[in-house]
Amino acid sequence: MKGNEISSKKLSSNAESWISKLVQVLTIKEYSSGTVRSYANEMVLLFKYYNHKDVEQITQEDIEQYLLYIKQAHLVGRAKCRSVAQACSFFFKRVMPSAYIVPSNLYPKKQFILPNIMSEDEVDHLFKASLTLKEYCTIGLLYGSGMRISEVCALRIKDIESKEKRIKVYQGKGAKDRYTLLADDLVDKLRSYYIEAGRPKEYLFTSSQTKRSLHPRSMQLIVNSAMEKAGFAGKGYTAHTLRHSFATHLLDSGANIHVIKTLLGHSKIETTMIYLHLQKHTQLGIISPLDRLNKSKEDGTNQ
Repeated sequence: MKGNEISSKKLSSNAESWISKLVQVLTIKEYSSGTVRSYANEMVLLFKYYNHKDVEQITQEDIEQYLLYIKQAHLVGRAKCRSVAQACSFFFKRVMPSAYIVPSNLYPKKQFILPNIMSEDEVDHLFKASLTLKEYCTIGLLYGSGMRISEVCALRIKDIESKEKRIKVYQGKGAKDRYTLLADDLVDKLRSYYIEAGRPKEYLFTSSQTKRSLHPRSMQLIVNSAMEKAGFAGKGYTAHTLRHSFATHLLDSGANIHVIKTLLGHSKIETTMIYLHLQKHTQLGIISPLDRLNKSKEDGTNQ
């Protein structure tokens, strides 16, 4: 909602002090930089909308009216409303505890949307495209290890344990360490890329400008380039598509869902169970009752 009448309003000194406190609390609790930025931005917009009030005077009714306003005037979607509700919930519980708790009815219901995945044939076609070594290694880590794009960006040289055929994901989502798979096919290519990249000291994918780890946006451009070379430019396949495909194809091959949960770094098994919806039904021995009926008729005819 940049450039609208809300963001153009001035933030009061009272609100500025509360935003500073919010950032301080989030930082102390070691929330990710993305969460800190998101929560602060949402609360800045709310406080600007009510810049005629001190923050201490903002009520539950005010929050509800604000959500109604951005839905109607700015036609924001479900994700934006959830983001506002989450930021408000944290602020009014942890930063400036209030007499009320932001109720669940302020959170729009989450849509259940199955993630986009690639077929094994498509993945095979992708790896057979004329990829650069950097593209191959990037795609290989996303699909072969199931890492998040941010985790591939932050991959340290010392965390690639080739002898053990595993990768240590250092401080992944939720500030948690875990181990995931390292494909045999990838080991030599990662070594070659390490040499090609000038033997970086810490991060495998290092930005030539900042000399730090590559930014996820830059990594997604690498994925986009690989997808385009394979003829998948119009399919909307992203880095996360490869992660989803990793999990689904493991499940298809008979891997235990609890093992997949650990490899992906999910906190809850419910998150991993979405891949059950993507599993090939033929792998489970399930056939349509119509096919079963027709097969019975054919068997009867053959007799």
